[in-house]
Amino acid sequence: MVQYGRTRFDASFAALSDATRRGVLEQLGRADASITDLAEKFHMTLTGMKKHVGVLEQAGLVTTEKVGRVRTCKLGPRRLEEEAAWIERYRQLWDARFDELDKVVEELKWKEKVDGRK
Repeated sequence: MVQYGRTRFDASFAALSDATRRGVLEQLGRADASITDLAEKFHMTLTGMKKHVGVLEQAGLVTTEKVGRVRTCKLGPRRLEEEAAWIERYRQLWDARFDELDKVVEELKWKEKVDGRK
């Protein structure tokens, strides 16, 4: 199970690491689109967009369906709930660390203020 989860996380984060792919997901969140339409919208070649869509499809974030000569893309069935939970754990960890740092800074400011009065 751990190996499967890591592989899935790797695919998800690799897919999301590119601004164009994140843009494609945003676009598909609004409406399904053909690869040709996506390529035009993002000012890239059809081949380039096919590669981006392929990465998203491999991660399960996008599905495609070919009807005739048109390949239509839509958001995939997979959500990013596990990835979001993983990120949330680290956000909480860093929030706690920054809270501790804030306490140290406030304490140093207070000591500096007290020492300045003497």
